[in-house]
Amino acid sequence: MLPMLLLAGTLATYSCDSAGNSGSRQAKVEETVPDVKAPEFNADSAYKFVAKQVAFGPRIPNSPAAQNTGDWIIQKLRDYGAEVKVQNFQMRAYDGKMLNLRNIIASYNPQAADRVLFAAHWDTRPFADKDEKNPATPSDGANDGASGVGILLEMARTIHEAEQKPGVGVDMIFFDGEDYGQPDNSGMPYKADTWCLGAQYWSKNKHVPNYKASYGVLLDMVGAENAKFAREGTSMQYAKGIVDKIWKAANHIGYSDYFKYVNAPAITDDHTYVNDWGNIRMIDVIEYNMGAADGDYFGPYHHRHTDNMDIISRRTLKAVGQTMLHVLYNE
Repeated sequence: MLPMLLLAGTLATYSCDSAGNSGSRQAKVEETVPDVKAPEFNADSAYKFVAKQVAFGPRIPNSPAAQNTGDWIIQKLRDYGAEVKVQNFQMRAYDGKMLNLRNIIASYNPQAADRVLFAAHWDTRPFADKDEKNPATPSDGANDGASGVGILLEMARTIHEAEQKPGVGVDMIFFDGEDYGQPDNSGMPYKADTWCLGAQYWSKNKHVPNYKASYGVLLDMVGAENAKFAREGTSMQYAKGIVDKIWKAANHIGYSDYFKYVNAPAITDDHTYVNDWGNIRMIDVIEYNMGAADGDYFGPYHHRHTDNMDIISRRTLKAVGQTMLHVLYNE
């Protein structure tokens, strides 16, 4: 995940929602529809999916680890009954290197017109450029990359094995080339749009012509111990109703410690291009530590060698994965 933030206002100012008071003392009676009980999300299984990716090594484009990891993701999705399409493409990185990339798209109930889209990136940054000791070599990317993929794979396994299926079509996109963006200290003139290469490509080259989804949810850096998810600015701009839906569901089923009613600045991430170029409302569920005094809003392990399995929490994976299934099954 990239460090660049697009700030609306000042970073020092965050807004928290508070319940409005209309002054009316009259009780409101609302009709409620009972929740559909979603299948249980298995955090142990998701954790193993994260660990498996890390075991392949850093998933840097053009590397054997990336080739092997991508092949494994494709096979897992097919094992779990998905219709799988692969987009192979090339894009040039900020440093001029030509990257061989592939987006992996899994679909359930592909004929359904009403669809929900989930996404994560599966590549890792080619260097741990925020690491104080060894910034030139890559980290494991356990949280930044592998955690979102692990949750999506467990969702795929759960949907495949569940007796009751979601009432809508489901697509999962595993974006490549998200984390090959230009470092702040590259010494090169700034270049626009160097991050999120897979999302850029897909947003202009959908895997299905005229593809539409009711909305999308991007999962990025969603596995660290005690992670906090703020309501990210681009998500609020394009899809506030979807943010409200996800946060309400998370709080309703017991995960208020993770999904906080706090607003955060806009972040350039895969969902930026899905919204801007792909014209699909997509929100970003991403760790953002609002009160970080040192500026490490994405956690002290972001783009460092400490982004390894030691920071991955089954409880966080459970909170995110169960929330996604709850929302999906209650569509």
